[in-house]
Parts: sequence; C-alpha cells; structure tokens
Amino acid sequence: MHNQINQQPQQNMSPTSIPQRGGHELFDSHEIIATYINILDQYLLFDQHIQDPVLKDISKRQQTFITDLYNITVQAFKTGQKPQHETKTYMMKQDNGATYGIQPSQPKKPNSSVTETKDAGLSAYMLGLIKSTAGLLSVSALEMTNPVLRRVVADSVSDFIEMGYEIFLYQNQNQYYQVPTLSPQDAATMLNSYTTVPVPVMPPNQNNQQVH
Repeated sequence: MHNQINQQPQQNMSPTSIPQRGGHELFDSHEIIATYINILDQYLLFDQHIQDPVLKDISKRQQTFITDLYNITVQAFKTGQKPQHETKTYMMKQDNGATYGIQPSQPKKPNSSVTETKDAGLSAYMLGLIKSTAGLLSVSALEMTNPVLRRVVADSVSDFIEMGYEIFLYQNQNQYYQVPTLSPQDAATMLNSYTTVPVPVMPPNQNNQQVH
C-alpha cells in the first residue's frame, strides 16, 4: 500500500456515502480497534510501575508501533481505501537465543497490593495482551471482505507474533518464563515421528501460469 492519502481531518460519513461492507467485517474491526485502545491504555498503566530500563524500552517501542497501527487501521476501516502509509514491520532488538531448562524458583501467588507488582508480572501482562491480539487478528482477517482492510489486519499478525516473542525473550532471559524440555530420547522420538513425501506434479495447463 504505497499510495498515500491526504492528511486531512476525517469527516463522519453519511449512510448514503458508505460503500457496501460486510457485517462480520464491521463487528470484528470494532473489536480489533477497541483491543488496540485497550493495549495502549494498559501499557500506560504498566509504565508507571516498570523498573527495568530494558522492559521500559520494549514497552515504549511497542506503544509507538501499535499507535501507528491503530491509526492506519482506523483509516482503512472508515474508508475501505489505502491508509496514510503502508503497514510497517516491527523489529525487536534482542537476539533470538532462548535458554532451555527449569531452575528452582519461589512459588508464585497473587499480589496483595499494587506495590507488590514487579517486572515479572508486568511483562506477563504485556505478553498476554499481545498473544491474545495475535489470535484475534488471525481469526478476524478471514472475515474481512474489503481487500485493503483485510491486508492491513493480516499483515499485522506477524508483527504481534514478533512483539510477543520479544517479551518472551525478555522474560526467558530473566528466568520469568522458563522453557522445560524432554529427555534427548523422547525429543528424538518426537522429531522422527514424520517423514516427507513426493510433491504431486501439476498437469500442464495454460491457466496454471505463475503470476509475477
């Protein structure tokens, strides 16, 4: 979506000027946009309690990205046309290496006051919001009839997966999110459970030409 639209205040659309739109598309879009608002509002609350500068940086970068995504989603939703700019790609800073295995830790329990809220819990709240939104976007994209809005929503799934992975890596590096493993024998058994098969050859057909 490289074509830009004029950055003018959006006017309310009259019923006679609204193009045909699917009901599921409208309902799901409302849920997506409301979810973006919910994430941004909750991130503002989390920011007041985050202590680790690394987690604070993650929070700020994700807020900036989601705010921009919120804006172009609203534009595509209201007009059905290309938004102000094309969808962007979220890029995390961390290395991709995870630490495997479980180390003993203190049992977890609910906090008795807000002052007990720590970075471990705050990052878990962030991860829960991002993971649930990735699922919402995946399901909703299948209900979009408008091609522009569908592409905006579909393209955003991988960004939320990346944001979720970024928070997971932060938690994993701080032993907030530990990754259990199977024994080598059980892992090998699982990995060798499947094998590949030949890919069927499509019969020659003039209608099956590749589109470049």
